[in-house]
Amino acid sequence: MAKASLTPMMEQYHKIKQQYPDAFLFYRVGDFYELFEDDAVKGAQLLELTLTHRSNKSETPIPMAGVPHVAVESYVDTLVEKGYKVALCEQLEDPKKARGMVKRGIIQLVTPGTHISDKPSQAKEVNYLASVVTTKNSFGLAYSDLSTGEMFATHLKAWSAVANELLSLRTREVIYNGHLSDSASDFLHQANITVSAPAELTETHAEISFAQQKLTNQAEKAAVAQLVAYILQTQHRSLAHLQVARSYEVSQYLQMSHTVQENLELIASAKTGKKMGSLFWVLDKTQTAMGGRLLKQWLARPLLTVAKLTNRQEMVQALLDGYFTRASVADALKGVYDLERLTGRIAFGNVNGRELLQLAHSLAAVPTIMATLQKSDSKILQDFAQKIDPLKGVAQLITATLVDQPPISTTEGNLIRASVDSQLDRYRDAMNNGKKWLMEMEKSERQQTGIDNLKVGFNSVFGYYIQVTNSNKSKVPLDRYTRKQTLSNAERYITPELKEHENLILEAQTKSTELEHDLFVKLRDEVKKYIPALQDLAAQLAAIDVYCSFAQVAEDNNYCRPSFHTDNQDVKVTLGRHPVVEQVMQAGSYIPNDVKLAEDTDIFLITGPNMSGKSTYMRQMALIAVMAQVGSFVPAASADLPIFDQIFTRIGAADDLISGQSTFMVEMTEANDALMHATKRSLVLFDEIGRGTATYDGMALAGAIVQYLHDEIGAKVLFATHFHELTAMEQTLPRLKNIHVGATEENGKLIFLHKILPGPADQSYGIHVAQLAGMPRKVLRQATKLLNRLEAQGSNLNPTSAQLDLFSVDQASQEQDAIGTAGKAERSDKEKDILDDISNLYLADQTPLQVMQLVESWQAELRDEQ
Repeated sequence: MAKASLTPMMEQYHKIKQQYPDAFLFYRVGDFYELFEDDAVKGAQLLELTLTHRSNKSETPIPMAGVPHVAVESYVDTLVEKGYKVALCEQLEDPKKARGMVKRGIIQLVTPGTHISDKPSQAKEVNYLASVVTTKNSFGLAYSDLSTGEMFATHLKAWSAVANELLSLRTREVIYNGHLSDSASDFLHQANITVSAPAELTETHAEISFAQQKLTNQAEKAAVAQLVAYILQTQHRSLAHLQVARSYEVSQYLQMSHTVQENLELIASAKTGKKMGSLFWVLDKTQTAMGGRLLKQWLARPLLTVAKLTNRQEMVQALLDGYFTRASVADALKGVYDLERLTGRIAFGNVNGRELLQLAHSLAAVPTIMATLQKSDSKILQDFAQKIDPLKGVAQLITATLVDQPPISTTEGNLIRASVDSQLDRYRDAMNNGKKWLMEMEKSERQQTGIDNLKVGFNSVFGYYIQVTNSNKSKVPLDRYTRKQTLSNAERYITPELKEHENLILEAQTKSTELEHDLFVKLRDEVKKYIPALQDLAAQLAAIDVYCSFAQVAEDNNYCRPSFHTDNQDVKVTLGRHPVVEQVMQAGSYIPNDVKLAEDTDIFLITGPNMSGKSTYMRQMALIAVMAQVGSFVPAASADLPIFDQIFTRIGAADDLISGQSTFMVEMTEANDALMHATKRSLVLFDEIGRGTATYDGMALAGAIVQYLHDEIGAKVLFATHFHELTAMEQTLPRLKNIHVGATEENGKLIFLHKILPGPADQSYGIHVAQLAGMPRKVLRQATKLLNRLEAQGSNLNPTSAQLDLFSVDQASQEQDAIGTAGKAERSDKEKDILDDISNLYLADQTPLQVMQLVESWQAELRDEQ
């Protein structure tokens, strides 16, 4: 469309749109936000809106779609969740008072990383915006949760480490300053991470200097500057809640890749992506959203320092021993709202009266928490209470200013208590007396005119009036009354006296509302001064919430307090349990197992049938280590542990869709990660290494990996395998021991014991597991025959044409006569199936009626055969 043909409004739209070409522009027109041109076409499809057109009579009508301004948040949420950006363009002046085109401007750019959800279901979720800068020798990475103002920074040497941090943080958006390689760009796209260009700021901002003040690394400072600049550019509002960036190094914590965290299901179930079924689900008994988010942070970054861990354990122990203290604190925490996000809303300036009262009510609970901790017998709890500032003055200021039940709107009055402001009281008095005066005037006019049904009323369009029915118009004193409005059955009049009082009352109403808003803003700005103190208080309340949660879970589930040692890497877990699995099983049905890797044992080579519990046993050990190193008690009778520096896993079989790798490539990549980076202080879990390729290739790789872990690394390793040939390595590797998961056969039925026993398993029971899965009997029978021939030939098998005969139809059919039927008449397949059923039937599992029904079905099959 030629520029000359554009209307003034569309010219204004295009000018604003040019500034935000990569965002949907929601352009405010009256009570609607409108989308135009390409935004409208695409937005109508994504948001299921009706697509209309503007300037229909022109040769090039403009596509248009709109949403009501009162419902805009839900539409913005939908687009942002899909990875898009939304620029909100608002009318900056009253259209009634505007001269010419209404002035408009962007009030906020909502992006995947800056989106703040108010949904209660997402109160414990964190949405991080990340910033990455490239330097000569490293990458600087910073990230922040805009809703709370927290900010962290680190520096990393390789892009792979950056990618892992982005995935671990579950960030939705990254600001990147350099050229992205094709592989990096593909990774970010597949991971659904929006890439944004850095903001261009022409001046130094105090917010950037404030956030950088404790950083020394130049890459970290650059990443933080880029992060804050982008937030300033997109938010167009106060950022008083932004905190000083905290520097960290990945090596300061127990290192786990994003894949490891997913394999161990620390935060979410690998199958559903939901909280239920994760370690977080088990440990989260927190009462506040702040506590839930802090628990997630702790699970992602377990500690390496015994002193810090001991302090956390002492807090948990004190709350575990002090039942009434814990119960009282937990009960008080139920009345604490999300202080972290409330401070963010105060800083943004969009907090309302009800939310300020939530802050006051939260602060009112703090003295109870402090008093409870101070009265306990534990010095560590008493010391913790001494560090809490209850900010009583803030709560008193809010409750003394606001009414008990303020409206959501801050611009329509009825917010401020009486006696807070003398001028406001005078306005209210004028309004109240004015209404009284109107009642008295109505009574007086009825008496003077003799019109009994005369009424003094108010209309928002015409103001105050005296209404007289048509039947009484002859009684109206026209020397005082001036006609104002004619109705079908009445006339409305005004008098000089009524007009004067109308002006007085309306002026009082307008100025009263404006004054109340001014007083509210003054209150909000006063509370804003306490944002740093409120954030400190929120951190302390979140911590005590997590400690109470740990204590509650320990009591409910009979956890023990683990001990740590740093002089060796011995692992001594007695009767350990999987914290998640035991929660979904019937009480008392979980079979606990020991994990004892002494100085003379680095590797447990685990054999046993599928479904028997090998993977559960391995994950159990890793989860106990993670729980111990976040300060939680652990599911075991006792646990004496080293401090692990890293955990590596190769568990599960799945393609990596993000990197486009096959199952076997993923397996080898994860195995290589452990071989390249594991140390003597690491914990390595490998499950079925080598199964993704040919038998001999896989066995050779698995054996070589076991030997490398044993000879070169010396980490503590749990290595599960179906290659029974590897169990012979116990004879040549002195720090490797065979263990297996017990299983037995009873009447042809496989029974899992779920108990870890010394030595290798006697067989794999693969066909038995296939039977449990419901495989066709013909498949199971043929598999048994092939297994017998394979075991008979054993090591004599060679990759020659003779080996192919093993699976030929003729050979297989000839073998049928020789296996299990020697000296007997040849049986039909149906007869063999029935015999198999009888052989594998476990009578103890059947009722007499069920046995009779089975016999009847077998008889019917045999009759059909005949």
